[in-house]
Amino acid sequence: MRVVIPVENNDTPGALRGFLRRLLEEKMVDAVLVPMETPAGTVTPVLVADPALLEHADPLAPVMGVNAARVVGPLSVRQPRGRIATVLRPCEMRALVELVKLQQASLDDLVTVAVDCLGTYTVPDYVAMGADGGVDRSALLASAQGGELSPRQGYAFRDACQMCEKPHAEGADIVVELFGADLTAGIPVTLPDEMATRLGLAATETQSRRPEVVNKVTAARAQMRDARFAQIRERLDKAGVEGVFAACVRCHNCMTACPICYCKTCLFKSPVFDHEPIQYMTWAQRKGAFRLPADTTLFHLTRLNHMVLSCIGCGLCSDACPADLPVADVFRAIGQEVQVVFEYVPGRSVEEPLPLITFRENEWTEFGEER
Repeated sequence: MRVVIPVENNDTPGALRGFLRRLLEEKMVDAVLVPMETPAGTVTPVLVADPALLEHADPLAPVMGVNAARVVGPLSVRQPRGRIATVLRPCEMRALVELVKLQQASLDDLVTVAVDCLGTYTVPDYVAMGADGGVDRSALLASAQGGELSPRQGYAFRDACQMCEKPHAEGADIVVELFGADLTAGIPVTLPDEMATRLGLAATETQSRRPEVVNKVTAARAQMRDARFAQIRERLDKAGVEGVFAACVRCHNCMTACPICYCKTCLFKSPVFDHEPIQYMTWAQRKGAFRLPADTTLFHLTRLNHMVLSCIGCGLCSDACPADLPVADVFRAIGQEVQVVFEYVPGRSVEEPLPLITFRENEWTEFGEER
């Protein structure tokens, strides 16, 4: 059912907070996982069980420091657990879908609330803006009606957001529609009929510009994506993976930030790559010189092999890199080609099996193998 949540005094975040509070008050969920601003001015996911504390939540905060799917996984995959409503951006929803297929999360006791993403800032930029007047939230939300999204002057949206061709929410239990909506009149939301009835919300038949605006935003983002992919592919052709990642110090920040990289015991955090001193000396004497830290290219190629089909493009790997390496650009550009081969779109549906665990007899016939 499609309903409209009333907005008072142009307070769209407040109206959404009120909706989440009703979920708790009506005992439809036991807790809500939602972004909340800390006293330091940063924003982090917080599990809220007391409806009164939702007053401090910021479900539309235009900043992304962690992909919330990483948090949802451990909350949902084991028993006993509560019933949780979790507020997710589209890339976080896609990551959650992939984690479910990887058996690292469960949807059984989750109420997923996906919200259209108008663009996010890095944590340092968001904190800097907070000390300099903050984000003009009203202007950003108003821009969603026509799809003319632009960051605050002097700042830029995160690189991943600039080339995100799937910024619209879909596939969740509850979808909060910002694109194409006159948010001063209310927030369009789609949700199950039974849930709407319990919350006292009636269906609406109002016309929506959402498809038109989503297509407009998607086209602009796809154009930026294609330009960025062309640039990184040119760099890869000239320098190779080892050249593009030459400044890597193997800090593992990209792996830690990635919502899909879930192994509890990682080969690269094991003694396997803690070589004996004599081994380094042998390599140096054999080659004349040996780069340290070692095995950086192998680290990225291994992660690329594991992640390339399920990369959902949140871009947090690049944000986390102290050397400012284009990790996300490489993974997304290569991922695009691999995903086309397998006709796979990460995060599209939990019903769509992962290609690498699915056997098809005629999968490689185009390369000359017999049927």
